[in-house]
Amino acid sequence: MACIVDDPNGRRRIQFVAAEGSRKSIRLGKVSRRSAEGVLVRVEELLAASIHGQPLSRETSVWLEGIGDRLHDRLARAGLCKGRQVAPIARLDGFISAYIAKRIDLKPGSRAVLEQAHKSLVEHFGADRPMHSITPGDADAWRLAMVAEKLAEATIRKRTQAAKQFARAAVRQRLIAEDPFADLPSGSRANPERMRFIDGNVIAKVIDACPDAQWRLIVALARYAGLRVPSELLALRWEHVDWEHNRLTIPSPKTEHHADKAQRVIPLFPELRPPLLEVFEQAPPGTENVITRYRVGNANLRTQFDRIVRQAGVDPWPKPFHNLRASRETELAERFPLHVVCGWIGNTAKVAARHYLQTTPEHFELAVSQPTGTGIKAAQKAAQQMRAGHRTDAQPELVGSAKPLDLPAHAKKCENLQEVGMGAEGFEPSKA
Repeated sequence: MACIVDDPNGRRRIQFVAAEGSRKSIRLGKVSRRSAEGVLVRVEELLAASIHGQPLSRETSVWLEGIGDRLHDRLARAGLCKGRQVAPIARLDGFISAYIAKRIDLKPGSRAVLEQAHKSLVEHFGADRPMHSITPGDADAWRLAMVAEKLAEATIRKRTQAAKQFARAAVRQRLIAEDPFADLPSGSRANPERMRFIDGNVIAKVIDACPDAQWRLIVALARYAGLRVPSELLALRWEHVDWEHNRLTIPSPKTEHHADKAQRVIPLFPELRPPLLEVFEQAPPGTENVITRYRVGNANLRTQFDRIVRQAGVDPWPKPFHNLRASRETELAERFPLHVVCGWIGNTAKVAARHYLQTTPEHFELAVSQPTGTGIKAAQKAAQQMRAGHRTDAQPELVGSAKPLDLPAHAKKCENLQEVGMGAEGFEPSKA
C-alpha cells in the first residue's frame, strides 16, 4: 500500500496510492530508516481508514495528535487527515483588553490593578507585540524598567501578578506555550517599615478630632472591629447589628467568592457600642446603611482621615486603615486563641503572622519588668545552691527552730558508746 523511497543526500519519503488512484508522496527529509518505518506504519493505517472508513486505533490517534505541525500539514495535504486549525496570533493589547472585558466577576479595585498592568505592558512592549514572542528575558527587562521608574516594590509585584494572570489565560487558550513572567517575584510582601501599632490613646485623640458621629464610627470600626475600609465599612447595614446578643455581622465583598467567606460574625466590643448608638440615634427612620455619608465615588476616605489625624496633633502613619486593622488583631491575639481572632478579623493565621501581628512597646516593657524563660529558673537554682553551700561543708547548728526530740515514755535513753570502754574480756563471752 505504501513504501519508503530513499532520495539522494539521505532524504526519505513515503509514497502511496490514494483512494482515487493518484500517486502521492510525503517527504520526511533527513531521517533514519527506523524513523521512516515508524511513520510508514501510521501512514498505512491512515490510508486504510480513508479508503474503508474504519476508525483509527488509539495509538495512531495519539500519535497524530502529538506530531509536529509540519508533518501533520503534509499528511493533511495528502488527504490522510484533517488540517489543524491554526490559532490566530494573540496581540498583546487586543488579548489583554478582551480578557479584562470578559471578567465580569472583578471588583472595581481588582479591575483597576489589571488595567494598570495592562497599560504598563503595552507601553513597554507595544500594542501589536505578539504574545508568543515575549521571552523570559523580555519579562526581566520589563521588571527592570519598572524599577528604573522608581516604582514601589509592592506596585511592581502587583503588576507582575496581573501579567502572570494574563499569560496563564493565554496558555490555557493554547495561544502561547509558556508563561514568560513565571519566574518573576509577585504577590504581596510584608514591609515591616510600614507597619505601625496604633494604641488606644492615639485613637482617642483622633476620635475626638473627628468632625461628626459617622467619622467617629468609621474610626472605631476600623480600629476596634478590624473592618476593611472602605469595602466592609460601606457594606455594613443596620440589620447586621444584633443589639440583644452583642453580635455584629460583617459582610466581606473581598472574600465573598470563597466558600463560607461572604460574611463573618464578631462580638459587639465595648468600644463599638457608644459610637454605633450615636449614629443609630441620628439615623432617620428606614435608614438601611450604617454609613450614609462618604459613599460617593469621589469620597477619598484616606485623604480625609489623614487630615483628621493631623488635626488631632498626631503624625499620620503609613497604610492608615490597614494598620488600624492590624493593631486590633495584634491586640486581640494577646487575649484569645489565634484561630478565634482570625475568624473575627477575616484572614488566615499565615496572613496574620506575615502582614498583621506586630511587636509593640508593651512587649518590651513586659519583657524587662518581669522575669521570664528558663534563664530565670537557672538563676534561681544557682542562688539556692549558693545558699545551701557545698555538701562537704559543716552544716550550721539549728538554734531555736530545731524540733525537740520526743521519745515514747517506755523508751530507754541510749548510751554514748564512745564513752563506754570495752571490758577486759572483750566482746566474746568467757568460757566456763
